[in-house]
Amino acid sequence: MSEYPLPDAFRRSCEERMGAVEAARLWAALDTLSPVSIRYNPYKSTQPTGGRQVPWSRYGYYLEDRPSFTLDPLFHGGAYYVQEASSMFIEQLYRTLFAEAEAPRVLDLCAAPGGKTTLLSSLVGADGLVVANEVIRARALTLADNVRKWGIGNVVVTNNDPAHLGAYEHFFDLILVDAPCSGEGMFRKTPEARNEWSPEAVKLCAARDRRILSDVWAALRPGGVLIFSTCTFNEEENEGTVRWLIETYGAEPVEVVCDPAWGVECGQVAEVPTFRFYPHRVEGEGFFAAALRKSEGRCRERVPKPRKSLFTEPNKAERMELARWVGQPDWMQFARVGDSFYAYYRAAFPAVRQLAEGLSVVASGVLCGGLYGGKLKPEHPLAMFHDLAAGVTPRADLTLEEALDYLRKKETDPSLLQEGINLVTYEGLPLGWIKRIGRRCNNLYPMGLRIAHL
Repeated sequence: MSEYPLPDAFRRSCEERMGAVEAARLWAALDTLSPVSIRYNPYKSTQPTGGRQVPWSRYGYYLEDRPSFTLDPLFHGGAYYVQEASSMFIEQLYRTLFAEAEAPRVLDLCAAPGGKTTLLSSLVGADGLVVANEVIRARALTLADNVRKWGIGNVVVTNNDPAHLGAYEHFFDLILVDAPCSGEGMFRKTPEARNEWSPEAVKLCAARDRRILSDVWAALRPGGVLIFSTCTFNEEENEGTVRWLIETYGAEPVEVVCDPAWGVECGQVAEVPTFRFYPHRVEGEGFFAAALRKSEGRCRERVPKPRKSLFTEPNKAERMELARWVGQPDWMQFARVGDSFYAYYRAAFPAVRQLAEGLSVVASGVLCGGLYGGKLKPEHPLAMFHDLAAGVTPRADLTLEEALDYLRKKETDPSLLQEGINLVTYEGLPLGWIKRIGRRCNNLYPMGLRIAHL
């Protein structure tokens, strides 16, 4: 990749940290093709028949080749997420920290585009809650699209400054800060990042990350865990920030299991375990992670006073109509916001209300739709919900070409549909709604999500 040579200062820092031989192996790996990996959605899909499992992820798989994901309807239906394998190590950290039956409140602070958010959504279950925050509005909207596609319904997407989340004192059991960084670990996948790197950028990133962490530390409950991660190799941003957390907040170590056979470089900063992924040792991109526990103490959960009142209770008839659209309505709390109705898991709804009434929320729960004449006009997120009731509408299972035409918002043969609202599926997986009106069809797939090219 001579067009994007590795910066000389980066090379020197690698040699100082690793030695000349190991550094040369790393540089050679950065000029090879990136591996391809996906993570399947256990709520919608089953273990892939092809590929090799990512060692530290129950749901992650390597693919031999990179297919055209854009032309796979299963991708659009949320059957899997295309995610870099090293970053799936968050699953290993989570499973070390929490038992299967636990349902924590999790904050994914720097969440876009949604790889780690959707992973955490799969892990916390129906009683847990993931708050996925992104400070840049356009990226928050992309994050919300990916969360809706994933379709579990236990995520709140927010568009706030980290300090706004910090006002929710002792609110979260786990906070993940996948921090913005100098991006050394992406030099293979995104070669142009090499031209943007500099020692000055490293220092700026380290200072910014510590400011972000200081903004949200109060939101972590005593005894809760912070996962700090980056996609860089740099010690100033990585170990230096871990050391700063220990010295500033008295953060304590968390015991984490990591199989030596995986090739991950396991280290320590004052007994806090650290994990560094090098692409010449691990089948993945560069990644760093550390887990730190907040010391035990009195937990006094405090939330900001509500700035607005959003939710109203549906009446009995409205609840009955909404309930027939979900497979397990007893698990759900239905709520009205303006003219739209939403479904939330009952256990998490009080926390959702507290968040939604104090933050800038982009998406939450499952948008069901509006009621007209007592009947629901369903919205796209309801089609994506993993627990959409079977048989609530006719289903039209399309061929590959028919499904791609639907996703492009092209014409669908009316003879494939029954009159009224139909659920479009591919290999049994829902893709969205379509309405047949006599001899014509109204494709209800969102314009912003359509496949725009051949």
